[in-house]
Amino acid sequence: MIRRTLGVLAVAALVLSTSCKNENASDKIDPANVEKTMAENAATGKLPVVKFDKMEHDFGTIGEGDKPETEFTITNEGEADLIIINAQGSCGCTVPVWPKEPIKPGQSAPLKVSFDSNGKPGQQQKTVTLTTNSKEGSEKVTIKANVTPKAGGTTPAAH
Repeated sequence: MIRRTLGVLAVAALVLSTSCKNENASDKIDPANVEKTMAENAATGKLPVVKFDKMEHDFGTIGEGDKPETEFTITNEGEADLIIINAQGSCGCTVPVWPKEPIKPGQSAPLKVSFDSNGKPGQQQKTVTLTTNSKEGSEKVTIKANVTPKAGGTTPAAH
């Protein structure tokens, strides 16, 4: 348990130190608070448990250049505060906005995800990975779309 906690802390430190500063809301998360909460959770054996209202969202057919958004609801079904340390899209076209405050046991919060389809014609499937203080340490949701190319464009393989 302690080894897993240290591993999650190392990942959190790496994510916080290497992520992009101009768009990084995780800068608002105090690593000392994360470390304290994780140590308390390890000591009590009580952990947060992440539950999503859906694991996947299909935008259907959209036009190239559209920027649709969706929202996933995150519920903490565990016995300790859930802290989302970071959220990362599988490419720069997928932008998550996640709760920066701990999610209390039994409470829910939104995870908003936008997709910029510019330059992405064809079938698309992207993921958002959350780094959390849950037992698993990370959680993943998926978005999909069939992007109709702009007039005169080509349809390359999915990116």
